[in-house]
Amino acid sequence: MTSSVFSVPPDRIERPDVTVMQQATVDELSQIQQLWPSFEKLVGLRGRKMYAQVDERQNTYTVCTPVKEDDHPDRLGLELGTLPGGSYLRGRLVGDPPQIYERIGDGMAELEAMLPVDDTRPLVEFYRRHDQIELWVPIRS
Repeated sequence: MTSSVFSVPPDRIERPDVTVMQQATVDELSQIQQLWPSFEKLVGLRGRKMYAQVDERQNTYTVCTPVKEDDHPDRLGLELGTLPGGSYLRGRLVGDPPQIYERIGDGMAELEAMLPVDDTRPLVEFYRRHDQIELWVPIRS
């Protein structure tokens, strides 16, 4: 058996659509590394769930956070969007930054090889904690 980047075996989850505030860039490491700090500063981290959506067809990387009642995305210069719901195969990465980030690509590839991917929805990174990232690959229901 080949080794896995995940701490536990991947599992299947069902997620609802979630309305988010978002900001996008091209899916290139240097652009992503610039986007995260500015987005976090705009929205704040306290009490926030942070996600990223990767649209491989459009070559975009979008950081996002669910909209709260007192948020004003227009004042922040952010777009409203949707974190798509549906069936996902979820893998969990555990480890300290920056090494944990280096395993995201391998983790997504591992998940994509397990089941048929629904390429109409983006890949999702859910930043649970600084040392825990969930990777969600959309799968056909």
